[in-house]
Amino acid sequence: MTVTDEGAAALAHADALADRLLDRMRAIGTVAVAYSGGADSALVLAAAVRAVGPERVLAVTAVSESLAAGELPHARRLATDLGVTHLTPRTSELTRPGYRANAPDRCYFCKSEVLDTITVLAHDHGYELVATGTNADDARDPHRPGIRAGRERGIHTPLLDTGLTKAEVRLLSRHWSLPTWNKPATPCLASRIRYGIEVTPHRLARVDRAETAVRALLADAGLTVTDLRVRDLGDTARLEVDASLVDRISALPGLAGALADAGFAELPHRVEPFRSGRLNSETSGLGAAPRFAGDRPVTR
Repeated sequence: MTVTDEGAAALAHADALADRLLDRMRAIGTVAVAYSGGADSALVLAAAVRAVGPERVLAVTAVSESLAAGELPHARRLATDLGVTHLTPRTSELTRPGYRANAPDRCYFCKSEVLDTITVLAHDHGYELVATGTNADDARDPHRPGIRAGRERGIHTPLLDTGLTKAEVRLLSRHWSLPTWNKPATPCLASRIRYGIEVTPHRLARVDRAETAVRALLADAGLTVTDLRVRDLGDTARLEVDASLVDRISALPGLAGALADAGFAELPHRVEPFRSGRLNSETSGLGAAPRFAGDRPVTR
C-alpha cells in the first residue's frame, strides 16, 4: 500500500467512524455532555453539536479539588468554539467516605458524585439525557469502577455504543480538527494517590502544585514532556515522565526544590518512566472500600 493509499484508507476509516457516531448522537438527540475537556468527552460534545445543533447540547464540567489546574480554561475555550452553553458546577467528592477511603473502587464514588450533580443540573436546564466519553477501551479495562456508576444512572455512552477505541477517538478528533486529538490523558488528581492512603484536600493540592511546578521547570530547561505524574505513595513521592527523559530530568538541579516547595519537602522522591494505570498494578491486598450510607447511589 502506498502512502497515498494509506492516507485514503485512514480518511475512509475516519468517515466511517463519523457516520456511526453521528447516527448514535442523532438517536440520543438533545443531550447534556459530562465534559471533562479530555479527548473522549470533547469528541462526544463535538459529535452532539454536529448531529443535533449547539442549541440542543449542554456541556457540563464538574469542578472540584480533584481537577488539575489549567484544565478548565481549555475546556471552556473549546465549548465556546463549538457554540454550546457550558456550565461548571462544584462537586463534593470529598464528602463521600468511599472516595476519601481511596480503595480500588474510589472512582465509583467519584463518578457517582459527578454524575448525580450533572444529572440534576441538566434536568434543571431541560435536558433529560446525559452522555459521557466512556470509550470501548475503557469498558475492557478491569480498573474502571466508575463505569458502573454511569450504568446505574442510565447515562449514555455513545463512544462505547459505537465501538470507538481510544485510537479511533484520536483519529476522528484529528479528522474534525479538534485541538484535543493528541491531548494526553489527564485523569483526576486522586489517581496520583496510592490506594489505601486517604484522599484529602492537602494531598490533592500538593500533587497539583508539584505537577505545575515540574512542568514549569522542564519548560525553563527546554524539555518537552508528553506524560507527567507526581505520585503520592505515602512515604515517598514518585515523579513519572517520558522514559527517554528520566535521566535528564533526574539530574535537573531545581527538581528537589520544586517538589519541596509544592509540599513534598518531608518525602524522598525518585524519577521513573511513566506508565498509565501504574497504581492499579501496584495494589496489594486492597479490596473494595467499605460501603457507607452516604455513598449509596442515588436513583433518579
